[in-house]
Amino acid sequence: MKIVIYAIGSRGDVQPYIAIGQGLRAAGHTVTLATVAYFRDLVAESGLAYHPVAGDVEAMLVAPSTIRAMESGRRTLRALTNIWAMTRPYLTQMGDDCLAAAQGADVLVASTLAIHSYPIGDALGIAVLPAIPYPLFTPTRAFPNPVWPVRRVPAVLNPLTTRIAALSAWQLARPHINRWARARFGMRGYGPVGPFRRFFQQRTPVMYGYSPSLIPRPAGWNSTVHVTGYWSLGAQAGWQPPADLVEFLAAGPPPEYIGFGSRRSRDPAAATALMVEGLRRAGQRGVLLTGWDGLRRPDSHPEDLFFVESIPHAWLFPRMAAVVHHGGAGTTASGLRAGVPSVLIPHFGDQPFWARQVHQAGVGPEPVMRRDLTPDRLAHAIRQALTDEAMQRRAADLGARIRAEDGVGAAVRVIEAALSG
Repeated sequence: MKIVIYAIGSRGDVQPYIAIGQGLRAAGHTVTLATVAYFRDLVAESGLAYHPVAGDVEAMLVAPSTIRAMESGRRTLRALTNIWAMTRPYLTQMGDDCLAAAQGADVLVASTLAIHSYPIGDALGIAVLPAIPYPLFTPTRAFPNPVWPVRRVPAVLNPLTTRIAALSAWQLARPHINRWARARFGMRGYGPVGPFRRFFQQRTPVMYGYSPSLIPRPAGWNSTVHVTGYWSLGAQAGWQPPADLVEFLAAGPPPEYIGFGSRRSRDPAAATALMVEGLRRAGQRGVLLTGWDGLRRPDSHPEDLFFVESIPHAWLFPRMAAVVHHGGAGTTASGLRAGVPSVLIPHFGDQPFWARQVHQAGVGPEPVMRRDLTPDRLAHAIRQALTDEAMQRRAADLGARIRAEDGVGAAVRVIEAALSG
């Protein structure tokens, strides 16, 4: 069977879908992963077929207005609006590329931002299976929608937050998607609820790629809602860590990891100085990820710090005493899987949601929003993660349970069921 996976977003958004694709290929299916050219080599290295999709993810994430919105922590909708506006020049070609990739497909697996997949599937009669790292489309009283900006919501209103969040995002995409669908397929177009009613009403399968060991499955979800576990991508076969990093790790006690993935900073030097000072006040060694310039290697630094541009989390995190990060879904999964405490510094979007879940599970200190972070607060959180033995035991136990899960295998079974259905 031919399966097309649409993976639109940053590297952390793309990697879980590569893991699913590899699982499907191992099960004997033909798999094509459609994403932007920035990740062409990443897909090729995974052994999956690649199909290009228009877009410039890096330009969207490094735009000053996007960075300001992300760092404020209060402007999720503004950040999404800005990203959508920057995507607008590519949208028609993006849709056409997704349509070209879908030819001959038996099922379309869609990431969060793969909004063109719905009219393509509806017009061509191909099943569309959303595969999303967080519970975006299914209302529940158990928790508010992961991208809902208000921290505390009465349980009775939690289902409403999912509808409002999804529909607010849909209004940004609605004019273009409907114009494109009419032009390509003669479709009437979607109404105010968009293509999401089927998911709100739990009539169509959807996959969520997080661990039920972290967030128990809500009682009100029916059999169309699949919580599979994490879609984790291990280190590439044959990959070897840098020799100087191996030497650094062997030269002292396990350090702290600090990194913010593809999140850029308005002032990388100042952000780095804050992290370095926090580590100094906590009296800890550190491995700092420079990534896409969220942090920046200074011209000189203490010997108890190691800066690296990129490193597989699956290899590094189990060797850390704790991991300090932004709370992206993929990095959160890697930290929990490693079985060490997580210190979360959320910026925006779903990151505060994951930060709350980690803290409520007792495997990380109370999170500090990036806009509120100081060296003292960072040092305090790190010290708590290193001295709270109960937290360390809970983190180790949760990590063991997550490692026993087979999220990719579960996702493959859900997709195969969609093929047979």
